[in-house]
Amino acid sequence: MIFTTRAQSKTTQIAAAVIGNAFEWYDFIAFGFLTVVIARLFFPTDSQYASLLLTTATFGVGFFMRPVGGLVLGMYADRKGRKAALQLIIGLMTVAIAMIAFAPTYETVGIAAPLIIVVARLLQGFATGGEFASATVFLIESAPSHRRGFYGSWQMVGQGFAVLIGALLGALVTRGLSPDALDSWGWRVPFLFGLVIGPIGLYIRRYLSETNAFVEARSASSNEPRLMTTLSTHLKEKLVCIGTITFGTIAFYVILVYMPTFARTQLHLQLDEAFAAQSIGLVWMIVLIPVFGLLCDRIGRKPIMIVALVLYLMLAYPLFSWVSRNPSFGDLVLMQVILCGILAAFYGPVSTVLAEQFPARTRSTRLSIAYNIAVMVFGGFAQFFVTWLIEVTGSPIAPAFYVMFGAAVGLLAAFFLVDRAHEARLPTVEPALLDIEAA
Repeated sequence: MIFTTRAQSKTTQIAAAVIGNAFEWYDFIAFGFLTVVIARLFFPTDSQYASLLLTTATFGVGFFMRPVGGLVLGMYADRKGRKAALQLIIGLMTVAIAMIAFAPTYETVGIAAPLIIVVARLLQGFATGGEFASATVFLIESAPSHRRGFYGSWQMVGQGFAVLIGALLGALVTRGLSPDALDSWGWRVPFLFGLVIGPIGLYIRRYLSETNAFVEARSASSNEPRLMTTLSTHLKEKLVCIGTITFGTIAFYVILVYMPTFARTQLHLQLDEAFAAQSIGLVWMIVLIPVFGLLCDRIGRKPIMIVALVLYLMLAYPLFSWVSRNPSFGDLVLMQVILCGILAAFYGPVSTVLAEQFPARTRSTRLSIAYNIAVMVFGGFAQFFVTWLIEVTGSPIAPAFYVMFGAAVGLLAAFFLVDRAHEARLPTVEPALLDIEAA
């Protein structure tokens, strides 16, 4: 069996991490794609707007647990290893997705139905809080020094695959089922499909090998990282990462996850058309991400990211404005191809450059803290914010302003990132920790 051989290739290791990562993110994202259906079944009100707002808020509550999960699971990864953390995370997510897949609707059990959904979302948030940092750190620590950008880019490829699978299944159930069948049982199909992460994901991650960087970091320092030290140091790096992630998470949840809802409620396109347009843009993005990952190993991380952020600032408003005046399937596809292509340029280097800001001994914890704070504040409630903005302003292109805000924050932060594309070795243990041990 190829996973059990000691001589397993790095390609096999990376493939195993990415496959598990894709299934993990799929479960968290599937909820966002079915917002319109879930709103009717679990949060029925007299107002479609109020029902949709309640559902998008429920999508967001899972993000409250992400900093907690990021801190706990990040420390677990820095103490017990990247492999152990990845296995624990996928087990937690399996329980959460099962709760949603088998949840009774409001019509059946009343107020208990939305409560079950909220609890499941909280558990999902806790598990997902540790996924980005653990998987990213595993990928870049498994890479040759001249290919860290390429290896790290597969973190975002995994997330892209997760969104693509969700979009394709969303298109399948909305196109192939009648409205009654969709409300009765069809909406559960994407969540039931997600349950395969249990046996498949745990099996794949069981045979991962621990990274050399983690082993070296533990050998260099026998002390466990102190929580207060981890929280109080590297503040500049954390703030820069938070700013960078602000754009990444806003774009992810607006351009990649919210767009089907936007196309249905604001452009008045059929839901299956919205999912189809989304799928085309996602395929294009997935293809381009590793290309930009390779490119950033040659010319650096920052130049590529800065260009992508400037393009988003320039094009987001014109594209949203244009498609709102010409709401057709073809125009939506063109907009998604452009926006997803530029997003690929940002996503190619971003995972790697963020992880490279911190030493290996506390890399997972610190990256988790920065990542999940930004995602909780700006990503988790992205759908809520844009739904509210559209209602308050009366403008269907309000999402463009939120995306442009994220691009501006990300651009400012990108100038302060340390670009380590051409450094042969990354820091293992910070000097302060070695000084403590010496004393």
